[in-house]
Amino acid sequence: MKRTFILSILAFFSLMSVLAHARPSADSLVIQFANRTRMVIYAPDKNGIKSLSAYDLNKIVRDMGMKLDTLPDGKTAVSLNEQEGEKYIKDTVLIVTRRKGDISVVIRDSEKVDTDSVKHKAEYQKATSNRQRSRKSDRQRVSFEGLGIGLTNLVQRSSLPAYPEDSYKLKPIGSRYIALAFGSMPTIAGGKHVSLKLYYGLEVAWNNFMFEENVIPEKTPAGIVFTPAGRELSKSKLTVCTLGIPIVPRLTFYNDNGRKLGHFGVGVYGNYRLDSYRKIKEEDGGVDRRHSDFGLKDLRYGLIAHIGIRRTGFFVKYDLSPLFEPGQGPDVRAISFGLSL
Repeated sequence: MKRTFILSILAFFSLMSVLAHARPSADSLVIQFANRTRMVIYAPDKNGIKSLSAYDLNKIVRDMGMKLDTLPDGKTAVSLNEQEGEKYIKDTVLIVTRRKGDISVVIRDSEKVDTDSVKHKAEYQKATSNRQRSRKSDRQRVSFEGLGIGLTNLVQRSSLPAYPEDSYKLKPIGSRYIALAFGSMPTIAGGKHVSLKLYYGLEVAWNNFMFEENVIPEKTPAGIVFTPAGRELSKSKLTVCTLGIPIVPRLTFYNDNGRKLGHFGVGVYGNYRLDSYRKIKEEDGGVDRRHSDFGLKDLRYGLIAHIGIRRTGFFVKYDLSPLFEPGQGPDVRAISFGLSL
């Protein structure tokens, strides 16, 4: 630990030293564009920087652009002497536009506007307008939102003598959550780097509670019971299918180019139980599948969180209401988490 700390300190000061030497000197001119592109012009002294006013830097940049493909290392150097420098002295205007990550440099003089300049500028404005319009109308129509795949488990809120926790213990990996979502996500308020959206829709979800022990869930007048099978089972699970309505305000973040960086949102959901069944699979391949309510609540609600990094989305759902009706089963809440595809 001590060695790692010392190496970290040395690396930090080494980085600071490199950055300090990388800064432009007083005898340099740095032109910073909006997209973080820099053009650095060096001169032997401040008088050399001042003398640049006599040269047409726009034409120099244009000539450099024409020579970029001729040099194998991608570097361009233009040297000027008194005779060569005369051809750059002219009143011109430099138009720098950025479109889809590419930089276009267009030259026009003060009296004549080049047709390519107008064309490039119009294309850039059109692309910018389309991107802004796309962000404003993002997800305004109901559409298939994708597939949610993850894991599910049970959280015990209180211990009940009739339901020891070991009797319904779940397999952490075998208990799976699957959901199909249809929804919409209109923009409520938008800015250049962040926008507020509202996601809402319909979800059909399946919680597959896979039991760790060899137990058989059964419905009785007193509620669900987890009866020991007395033999090895290949699979024992309780599946609950629900129709849910999630409502999630989301903040979506963008970079300077308008591309999505990620999103974060916290909301609520309500679920209605469509079906529930148990599935027992024997070692010899025999299957026993029976449908019942098993004392489960028909209506459940909870909290949901959406987290996204670029195109990868994650979700977490936690039931605030119990899974079973009071007195019909253990006092547990369902929790699910996974990937949104």
